[in-house]
Amino acid sequence: MEQIAFKMQLKPGHAAEYQRRHDAIWPELSSLLKEAGISDYSIFLDQASGALFGVLRRSDGHRMATLAQEPVMQRWWAHMADLMETHSDNEPVSIPLLPVFHLP
Repeated sequence: MEQIAFKMQLKPGHAAEYQRRHDAIWPELSSLLKEAGISDYSIFLDQASGALFGVLRRSDGHRMATLAQEPVMQRWWAHMADLMETHSDNEPVSIPLLPVFHLP
């Protein structure tokens, strides 16, 4: 099991709506993420900057790279695109974070 972290950027004034949409995450999206080998997925918000920090675990043999082709993933990205910085295909701009410390 590998743990990864990444940063995304929320547009100003959208924290409450971002939270609301994730509180109502689609069951088919949750299932897709789990089937792709993703577990223990959390997103944290830095309220001062609007930076979002994602942390997740992924299994050996995960299929994260294939998620972009999945219709439910594309619908979710379109659903969230008005709230955060995205690429032209609505995929969130995501910057990998380098691990520097872990206390097991």
